[in-house]
Amino acid sequence: MTGAEEEALLAGGEIELVGLIESSSNSAMLIRVDDGARRALAVYKPGEGERPLRDFPPGIYRRERAAYVLSEALGWELVPVTVLREDGPFGPGSVQRFVPHDPRQHYFTLHDSHPETHPDLLRMAVFDVVANNTDRKGGHVLRGEDGHVWGIDQGLCFSALFKLRTVIWEFAGRPVPGPLLEDLASLADELPGELTELLLPVEQLALQRRVEDLLEHPALPFDETGGYRVPWPPL
Repeated sequence: MTGAEEEALLAGGEIELVGLIESSSNSAMLIRVDDGARRALAVYKPGEGERPLRDFPPGIYRRERAAYVLSEALGWELVPVTVLREDGPFGPGSVQRFVPHDPRQHYFTLHDSHPETHPDLLRMAVFDVVANNTDRKGGHVLRGEDGHVWGIDQGLCFSALFKLRTVIWEFAGRPVPGPLLEDLASLADELPGELTELLLPVEQLALQRRVEDLLEHPALPFDETGGYRVPWPPL
């Protein structure tokens, strides 16, 4: 299926619950989506199942969609197709295409044993700086059965305050490749329309400022806090 076909299926197909994903800190459920002609596995995260957070407003499932919109606007294909559903079994939430993968593979194994993935991992590091990802654990980096590298669990992104927390520090200080800077340049002037609906005005402004900072100083940051910018647990 094309991305547009996947999005249409996830947005309009009938949802069947398959099971609870127990490792998720917020409620996440494996579901099957079927529109009569096509079917696919997906992950449903209802807003009803979110734990209250002091530093993020309710409805973080909308940030899952925002991360997908940002990835698509950049043309980076880092985030699996993600839609919002108002009619989920437990109320409004995000629905993201499930990526078949080997669960033994994650950021640390990919970085250490699969150097061919380094360009993708570096691009993800840039994405996380722009999105201000506060929770990039090693297990949030998947390699699909076709070898494509994906990032999942992006609900804790887009804070107006700089809160980057990630395990991807091996590329610190590395220059941001020119083609990635070219992709980012358009965001400094105007954000995709849907992002202006999903994010608060102050978050939109902060996103553009992070882009501008990368364009002016095109290198990935260091963790100057002595390790406090690493999420726990790291996997």
